[in-house]
Amino acid sequence: MDIIARLVAAVGPANLLRGEEAVAPWARDWTGRYVGAPLAVVRPGSTAEVSQVMAAAHAAGVAVVPASGRTGLTGATHAPDRIVLSLDRMNRIRAVKAGPRLLIAEAGVILDRLHEAAEAHDLIFPLTFGAKGSAMIGGALSTNAGGSNVLRYGSAREQCLGIEVVLADGRVLDLMSELHKDNSGYALRHLFIGAEGTLGVITAAVLKLLPRPRAYATAMVAVPSITAGLDLLARLREATGGAVEAFEYMPRSYIEAHLAHIPGAREPFDAPHDHTIMVEVGAVAPRDAEPGPDGTIPVVEQVEEVLADLMDRGQVLDAVVARSEAQRREMWARRESAAEITFTQPFFVDTDIAVPLDRLEEFLATIRHRLAGIDPEAKDFVVSHLGDGNIHYTAYPTRGNSDHLAAIRALVDDTAVSLGGSFSAEHGIGQSKLSAMRTHKDPVAVEVMRSLKAALDPKGLLNPGKTVPGP
Repeated sequence: MDIIARLVAAVGPANLLRGEEAVAPWARDWTGRYVGAPLAVVRPGSTAEVSQVMAAAHAAGVAVVPASGRTGLTGATHAPDRIVLSLDRMNRIRAVKAGPRLLIAEAGVILDRLHEAAEAHDLIFPLTFGAKGSAMIGGALSTNAGGSNVLRYGSAREQCLGIEVVLADGRVLDLMSELHKDNSGYALRHLFIGAEGTLGVITAAVLKLLPRPRAYATAMVAVPSITAGLDLLARLREATGGAVEAFEYMPRSYIEAHLAHIPGAREPFDAPHDHTIMVEVGAVAPRDAEPGPDGTIPVVEQVEEVLADLMDRGQVLDAVVARSEAQRREMWARRESAAEITFTQPFFVDTDIAVPLDRLEEFLATIRHRLAGIDPEAKDFVVSHLGDGNIHYTAYPTRGNSDHLAAIRALVDDTAVSLGGSFSAEHGIGQSKLSAMRTHKDPVAVEVMRSLKAALDPKGLLNPGKTVPGP
């Protein structure tokens, strides 16, 4: 009870939630796989209050699980009988600096609000994915989130200049640099980005903003194979000077699931195709974006020329180029429904792997053969950030016992790693990938991670049992 009293003193009684009904939103993750009520939820409203909360927990030896928008898929915020530190009240945008193209925001700011704040200054914050309406920047940084625009802009790590972190004992680490160059010792911010709250609590960040594209060329494209799709990517990058922002792969099984589960969904083409890609090119320079005398937009014309040439060669089978913002949004909605339609079956194994681009087709052929070997009637579901080799592969087995699900997950991870890939591309480790960390991560790397954890959180109170496998 002493720790509860100290938490109340830190944040006020209205911001310390206890009881089944009060903590219910934090008792279940987005997938429904991880369920368990926390002991309490504390909702600080400032960095100073986070510092007090962590100091109290450290003194009492009580574990704390940081949480933001809770849109993760790996169980990283699962906190049964533990204290959840929710950052949802820390939702202020401290500054937008249009000149140096920076935005300073607290950890609880939702991505959509960052997008709106940047757009008000004719700029963009390019980190985006399907959960942008509820995901918060603190969680995005803590998992080093990726999304659909990694191809051009990089993951969350590349979009952050500085962070503010509260350490396990309550000390505040001020790394809020606005510099693009700072070679003064270790790049400490990179320890906390991607650490999933196991080394410290990210409370604020300095984020890069970029020029807003003046025009987009967005299209749904049918290709005969993944290899043909990658050839299309190479041609588009060359033709547009590297302006391809998104290159999203949706095979026929994805399109069928989208049609079945999303009201009002439509086929992307007049006839079905096995391999569909949504491509988007963003033009920043006026010469590529301003309509010509006949009304044509140069970047759209560039994309159409590439598509027409590849269609003549048989490397593109069909294409639909968006002619309005409404058509563009419909194309994006098709892709951003992925999480919603992934978890529609009673049994599933969702994975997030990456393989070298030239082994994407080999991965899919190999895993399907291996899956059939242990569950002949199992189905699968695929969607991919094709341009960076990230495949979200979900298996739908015929039975849901834990050993069988674990065997399928191991099969997917083993296959990816055997092809020179990774068992985790953008979703983080959480709990669901700890076994893969033990099996596949370089043992020296794991030892270094454990040493860092012990140095920064010697009592092991920050998000215990996540990200770093035990000895």
